[in-house]
Amino acid sequence: MTSVAAPRAPRVGARDLLQLAAPIFIAQLAVMALAVIDTMMAGRLSAADLAAVAVGSSIYASVFVGMMGVLQALTPIAGHHYGAGRFDEIGIDLGQSLWLAAFMSAIGVPVLWWSEPWLRLTGVEPEVARVASVYLSAVAIGLPASLAARAYIAMNAAVSRPKVTMAINLVALLAKVPLNVLFIYGLGPLPALGGAGCGVATAILLWGIWIANLLLWRFDPFYDRFRPRTPHPRRPVWIRQRELLRLGVPSGVTVLIEVTSFTFITLLLARLGAVVVGGHQILVNIVSVLFMMPLSLGVAGSVLVAQALGAGDPALARKAALRCWWIALVTAIAVTTLVWLLRAPMIAAFTNDAGVATVALSLIGLAMLFHVFDAMQGAAGFILRGYKVALTPMLIHSVALWGIGLAGGYWLAYAPPDQWSKPGAFSFWAAADVGLVFAAAAMTWLAAYVAQRAVQEKGRG
Repeated sequence: MTSVAAPRAPRVGARDLLQLAAPIFIAQLAVMALAVIDTMMAGRLSAADLAAVAVGSSIYASVFVGMMGVLQALTPIAGHHYGAGRFDEIGIDLGQSLWLAAFMSAIGVPVLWWSEPWLRLTGVEPEVARVASVYLSAVAIGLPASLAARAYIAMNAAVSRPKVTMAINLVALLAKVPLNVLFIYGLGPLPALGGAGCGVATAILLWGIWIANLLLWRFDPFYDRFRPRTPHPRRPVWIRQRELLRLGVPSGVTVLIEVTSFTFITLLLARLGAVVVGGHQILVNIVSVLFMMPLSLGVAGSVLVAQALGAGDPALARKAALRCWWIALVTAIAVTTLVWLLRAPMIAAFTNDAGVATVALSLIGLAMLFHVFDAMQGAAGFILRGYKVALTPMLIHSVALWGIGLAGGYWLAYAPPDQWSKPGAFSFWAAADVGLVFAAAAMTWLAAYVAQRAVQEKGRG
């Protein structure tokens, strides 16, 4: 039997939500900055090194993001425990998440290590493939640590302590450049690895991040109440693994759909030339950074919803959900307005190629519209995770992003007759906007329905 404290309903004011979201936002930006550093430093070496790091990091992301999404299931599960005062259960489910991370690592490491099939599929030049292969072997070694660290990150979010993740990520960011220099250029007995050195530096940082999380869990007094004091299985427990997978697998697939919907568009645009792809990629980078805001707000909202539900207060959970959604929408409108007003200098900061800039400027209106509806559906999706609803959002995403956005964009770009006036990237962004309008409407309605139903069921009980 586990010890149970008194239920603890969270505070769900706008200030509370923003205080929880801010360190999550900073932590996410730090993670994105790690990739930017790799791109900038590899780009100074050669085109082959830059291409190798781009290809290698894309393959790694394709493997990692789905698995990361599965482990994020711990956040709402632990959030419910935290709100209900079942502190021992948090430690037990953390242990089960670590087992799940180990199982997924057993799949992911070989996939990354034996990279030849993936590199052959990309059709890259032999020199690029050689560097990318070393890069992938290095990050494969770091994958188990990265997945294990994700379990601790999910737990810290659930107990309203994201500042730990923020601090660790910022330290990792400070260490990235020196480690890159060490392994890119070599020192003493360490050989110069070129672009592949970015992968070695990343692997070392991933293990350092995991060790930092482990040491805090073991020695920080804050976590004493979460470490189980009663006898419990130290092996995988199927009933707990099933709960993690029931919520985590659809969440992981949803994340994978979101990532691949962009990467596939880039591949499908390749036939239109580097100028079109370059303009499209600039906007992908902009909306990816902008999405960190609703993502952070969504994670914070899902935590407050889960904690309120654990405390037995669905009305408070609904209040937190509504506040999260509205703040995400207002923030999205504000930042897209700012980007639109500054669109010319912002695009100029990305490229000095007039053709690429023209393409990007012609699409930025669609991209800003995309972000507004992406913020709406993103916030609603995280709210639903707080209610432990993940399967239906996955189905909505598959229809909206792969069906309407990707397939619809391909049809508009290539299937109509030659008189279609806006081919190529415009077609994909326009179709993506339509898909996001559908996703935003469907996800918002579903979140409102689930929240209201929880309140009604509490009233009947």
